[in-house]
Amino acid sequence: MASLSEDLRFRGLVHQLTDERLWHRLDNDRLTFYIGFDPSFASLHIGSLLQLTLLRRFQRAGHRPIALAGGGTGMIGDPGGRTDERQLLTREQIAANVDGIRPQIARFVDLADGLLLDNASWLSELSMIGFLRDVGKHVTVNQMMAKEAVRARLERPDRGISYTEFSYMLLQAYDFLRLHQDYGCELQVGGSDQWGNITTGVELIRKLSGKLAHGLTTPLVVKADGAKFGKTASGAVWLDPALTSPFRLYQFLLQTEDAVVGAYLRYFTFLDHGQIADLDAEIDEHPQRRAAQRALAHEVTMLVHGEEEASRAERASAALFGEEIASLDERTLLDVVGEAPSSTVARDALMRGEITVVDALASSGLVSSRGEARRAVAQGGAYVNNRRVEGEERALGPSDLLHDRYVVLRRGRRDYHLLVAR
Repeated sequence: MASLSEDLRFRGLVHQLTDERLWHRLDNDRLTFYIGFDPSFASLHIGSLLQLTLLRRFQRAGHRPIALAGGGTGMIGDPGGRTDERQLLTREQIAANVDGIRPQIARFVDLADGLLLDNASWLSELSMIGFLRDVGKHVTVNQMMAKEAVRARLERPDRGISYTEFSYMLLQAYDFLRLHQDYGCELQVGGSDQWGNITTGVELIRKLSGKLAHGLTTPLVVKADGAKFGKTASGAVWLDPALTSPFRLYQFLLQTEDAVVGAYLRYFTFLDHGQIADLDAEIDEHPQRRAAQRALAHEVTMLVHGEEEASRAERASAALFGEEIASLDERTLLDVVGEAPSSTVARDALMRGEITVVDALASSGLVSSRGEARRAVAQGGAYVNNRRVEGEERALGPSDLLHDRYVVLRRGRRDYHLLVAR
């Protein structure tokens, strides 16, 4: 079995570390370490998954994890990776967001040994004078301006950076100091955009305690085009099933491009090195089978939502283009066609067989006219509940209703419409 240092290297999970001695300590000592999570939304998103899985990887290797929700630092906002100021949230919004992300973090940490904390418990008690004397005195403005996150903002005079966000790294450094003092924390882990904040904390601990602390950063998770995963309400893939269903998460991962699926398998799953190597070979030799994507989708959906939901999403995905769609439970059916346009149809007329498939296709907007609907049927490109329609006079009837109210129309490979009988 690979050591933790070997596993981290194999998976490409180390971008920078503050001290090469950390490799030996990871494999031979028991460290208390922490990873922070930003509560700017009520859910974490898929870009947070790498850090969540790191909590579990390190804990499995015998280290003690502290997952830190940023209820205090969330009041300020990290300038890292941003070109403009964050919109400040209210205390109530941040508290609600912390409550939202707690159960998502707890899925990845064994709290019998690890901790789940909120930095608001100490940051909210700080006095300005005390903080400036005890912390600010030990960090020079020269150091802070040399950090990439600050320098990038200062290079944009039209935007700049407020004193509020400029001070963020002091608060994160103080988090590390408090966790070091109160819990013996010796290591902070974070994304590569956190390097400046992490090293400031390492240096603060050295100056105030004379002890060595460590920092380790991971690569940022990017898409095949190099773009970061979105964290806007419209673009993110959330870990909260109420915001992104297990099926949608599964489908998103199933569509991962070959260029990055190998990295995602390393980042996001606990498949062993041999299994990942086999999937790498599958990508090279049989990319059309998408075995790596299916493994990624199943493993991640299972980690986030459990085996039952992963299996449900897998069945729904298999039914997406097959007749099995009729066997899906109502919730899963609506997940499968949930993003398709929908319209209502008169139940009485459908029950009497008065609505032909040509009528339904034309009125749904899947085709522009009845003539185009007839051609779609004649060419074998029209489907009812994923069954190909034979004959343009085919009428919808009671046997077509799924869960006594839905009919799924499809034209071609991917154009769906959901009819709801009322």
